[in-house]
Amino acid sequence: MSTGQIPPGGTYLDTLKRSFTDVPVQADKENAIPTTEFLEAAESLVSIFDVLGSAAFSPVKSDMLGNVEKIRQRFLAAPTESETLQDLVNNEQKAKENKAGQALLWLVRGLEFTCKGLANNVAAADQELSTSFRAAYDVTLKPHHSFLIKPIFSAAMSACPYRKDFYSKLGDDQDKVNAQLKEYLAALENFVNILKAFLDSKGIKK
Repeated sequence: MSTGQIPPGGTYLDTLKRSFTDVPVQADKENAIPTTEFLEAAESLVSIFDVLGSAAFSPVKSDMLGNVEKIRQRFLAAPTESETLQDLVNNEQKAKENKAGQALLWLVRGLEFTCKGLANNVAAADQELSTSFRAAYDVTLKPHHSFLIKPIFSAAMSACPYRKDFYSKLGDDQDKVNAQLKEYLAALENFVNILKAFLDSKGIKK
């Protein structure tokens, strides 16, 4: 979710409703992550697929937003038991349910795919986005996708815009774009690592 227009001297990341850099982690409470803020940041990230500018990314975007909605439904059904993502999953499991937990697992996988794809590209100044995202897909989502789903995502990788066109849409000051993107991806990677470890500890792996 993005406000759309980049402010003067700003970057695309300045338009996000919620950045992962603004989502707190409660280190004194086993890295608890607030549910509402995290879901807002995840919804905001999904708008990056609009910047990538291809209808081929629609399935990726729809899948991630669908998982956000499943988690939000659990939150709305039991808000006092779901203030953090960890509480939400723990209390859902106590109720012998796992719908939101599974949705969080797949959302984290989608976030990791996006994070690695962009991080690969930022780290390799001469690499095209299609190469960066294909490498990210191979180690994040591909091992969990069926033979029916893999071609859909493969088409999305092939439809990535040229690197120069993508970065020009992120802002005029490329040094600022690069610095903000690195900070954003570092924050996102931290959330992915925390949640992967937590979900694994809860036996949510498929």
